[in-house]
Amino acid sequence: MYMDRDDYLVKSKEAAKEALRLHSFYRGKIEVNLKSCVRDFNDFALWYSPGVAEPCKKIAENKEDVYKYTNKANLCAVVSDGTRVLGLGDIGPEASMPVMEGKALLFKYLGGVDAFPICVDTKDADELIEFVKMLQPSFGAINLEDISSPKCFYVLDRLKKECEIPVWHDDQQGTALVTLAGLFNALKIVDKKIDQVKTVLIGAGAANICTVRLFIAAGMDPEKIILVDSRGTLHKGRTELIEQHPIKWELAQTTNGSQVAGGAAEACKDADVLIGLSKPGPKTIKKAWVESMAKEAIVFACANPVPEIWPWEAKEAGARIVSTGRSDFPNQVNNSLGFPAIFRGVLDIHAIRISDKMCIAAAEELAACAPDGGLNPEMILPSMDMWEVFPRVATVTAMKGIEQGLARISISREECYDKAKSFIKRAQDQTRMAMEMGFIAEPPENK
Repeated sequence: MYMDRDDYLVKSKEAAKEALRLHSFYRGKIEVNLKSCVRDFNDFALWYSPGVAEPCKKIAENKEDVYKYTNKANLCAVVSDGTRVLGLGDIGPEASMPVMEGKALLFKYLGGVDAFPICVDTKDADELIEFVKMLQPSFGAINLEDISSPKCFYVLDRLKKECEIPVWHDDQQGTALVTLAGLFNALKIVDKKIDQVKTVLIGAGAANICTVRLFIAAGMDPEKIILVDSRGTLHKGRTELIEQHPIKWELAQTTNGSQVAGGAAEACKDADVLIGLSKPGPKTIKKAWVESMAKEAIVFACANPVPEIWPWEAKEAGARIVSTGRSDFPNQVNNSLGFPAIFRGVLDIHAIRISDKMCIAAAEELAACAPDGGLNPEMILPSMDMWEVFPRVATVTAMKGIEQGLARISISREECYDKAKSFIKRAQDQTRMAMEMGFIAEPPENK
C-alpha cells in the first residue's frame, strides 16, 4: 500500500529535479491564445478600431454589459505578494511566479477558467487591498494565494466586504472546503456524526483557522474543537493572544469547551479527528498522540512536502482513516479538487461573492463524487483525473449562489452543468490537440 520511506524520499528528490528541468524547458506554463476568428485582415476592423467602439459604448451605458461583450465572465486574477509561498516562506513576488502560473494551469485545465498570475511587489496589506480592488473592472473573480498570516485574514475579510466580485483565498477557503469534503466521507465510514466528534487541529495558521470556521458552519460543535499552535492549546487563559493574534483569541473564546491546557499530547487524548496543517514532518505529529485517540480515529496529516506523520505510522498507531496532501499516498487532500470548480460555478452566474453555504454545498458534492459512495477508506475523495467531478461541483456551487441571491444572472441547473462541462472539455481538448499538433512541444528526454 505504501512505498518504503527511503524510496519515497528518493522519488521526491527525482521529482524536484524533473520539475526544475521542465520549468526551464517551457519557460513558464501558460500563454495567451485567441478565441475569436481571424478570417482575414478585415476582421481587425471589427475586433479593434473602428468596430470595437460599439461594444465600448454599450458598456459605458451599462457596465454590467462588460460580461456580455468581453471575457470578464471567465477571467480570474491569481494574486500573491509572495510572503508565504508553499512551505518556503517569504521568498518574494518573483519567486512566487512559478506557483501562480501553476495555479493558472490548473484553473484552465480543470475548470476551463482563464487565470492570470499577478505577483505584487508590496508587503503592505492596505496597498494589496487597494491593488486588488483596482483590478475589478477586468476580472470576474480574484484568487488570493500565498499571503502570510495573520495579514491574509485582514486582506480577505476586507476584500470580501468591499469588492463587487468574488474574492477567495485558496490557502484558507480551498483547504477548508476539500478537508471538509474528505471529513464527510471519513465520518461516514467510521459511523460518527459531525456534531458529536472531538476534533483537534494541529497548527493555527490560515488554513486551520478557516477550516475550523467552515467545520462549525457545517454543524461541528465548537466546544468539541481544540486548536493547537506552537505554544499549546487555545483556551481562555491565553490572554497574550488579545494583542498578538485577535482571531486566535476569538476562537479561544468559542472552542475548547473543556478548557484543555497543555500541548498536542493533552489535546489528542480521546479525540475522534486530528487535522494537521502545520510544520512539515515527519514526527511533527507523534505516534503516541494518535495512540491516545478514540477508536476508529481519523487523521489528516496534510503538511507539504512531507506530512506531519508518515501515514503508515498513523495506521500502526490505530488510525482507521489517514489522509495526506501527497498524490503518492492514498486519500490525497488537494485544493485542486475544489478551486477550479468553485470558480467555474461562480463565474458562470456572474456571482458577487462566495458564501460559506456555497462552500459547504461544494464539499458535499465533492464527497458524493468519491468512488464507492465514499465508503472506500483508501479513497475518501475523488482524484483529479475524474474530470466529471468539476462540472458537478461547479453546478451545485452556482445553484447555491443563485438560491442565496448572490448571482447577477439566473440559469437552470441543466444550463449550468452544460456550460461548465463545455468550458472544461474545451480546455482539455485544446491542450490535447496542441500537444498532438506540436504547438506544445514534447520535452526532451531526461538523460
